[in-house]
Amino acid sequence: MDTEEMLEIFGFTWNRKAVPKIIPDHPLKNILFLFKKSMEEFVYDASVAEDNPLTFPEVKTVMDGFTVGGHKLSDQAQIINLQKACNQLLNDISNNTFSLTKENFCLFNKLVAFEESLEWGYFRGEGEEISLTPHVSLGEYGRYTPIKTERNAPILNHHFEVALSKLNGFDNALEKSLVFFLYGALQQFFFDGNKRSSRFMMNGILMFNNIYPISVPAKNVYEYNKKMVRFYKDKNADEMIAFLVHCHQEAEAIKKLNPTKSNSHNGSGTII
Repeated sequence: MDTEEMLEIFGFTWNRKAVPKIIPDHPLKNILFLFKKSMEEFVYDASVAEDNPLTFPEVKTVMDGFTVGGHKLSDQAQIINLQKACNQLLNDISNNTFSLTKENFCLFNKLVAFEESLEWGYFRGEGEEISLTPHVSLGEYGRYTPIKTERNAPILNHHFEVALSKLNGFDNALEKSLVFFLYGALQQFFFDGNKRSSRFMMNGILMFNNIYPISVPAKNVYEYNKKMVRFYKDKNADEMIAFLVHCHQEAEAIKKLNPTKSNSHNGSGTII
């Protein structure tokens, strides 16, 4: 796949040879145990990326079913939405029902953007709103505007089908997961919750393939936001891919297993 094809299908380019190909894998029970144990941290990290003001102890309190004073109900609702999406992912992976499909993508958007977005759970244009096209603010670089919202989303659906077909040919689960996240974030299939929905799909791909999920630590959110702005501006994913790999809890092991631009792969798991 050359640069021109990458741009046409995904809207951005990246150096495929630079993506690590040998990734530590683990028994599924270990993956599930870790994700369940770390769920509060995952929810907190995701909420910080959305500028949610709740502290980690407050997030834990809300996830335990209690309200906290001094915050908007919408801030607490966002935490509950993220928790529901985490539970859905846990259920999908536990029951071997996770799939890289539009249906699943829309389900996670329905969960994370419930009563927060203009509409949720389907692509822009498939609901009542057909005139508004959202944009991503890039600060000093202006704004990024995705594909125009159209009734029934014919272009968005075609775009997604073509990209999914290409992704299904990838034999590197890490590359597939990271590219899907950045693709979903760039194309803005939903009115809101695009990065959150895409991250859940990214982690679904990883966990399905017995690889630990990725969370961007709250302390790195500023760096994450800066790099995402450059990604939207330059349409090159190399910096973001390297950053997300660095955020993986086994980043050091991945680095040691991939000392050179190797084309080898551990061959374990089933790539979806």
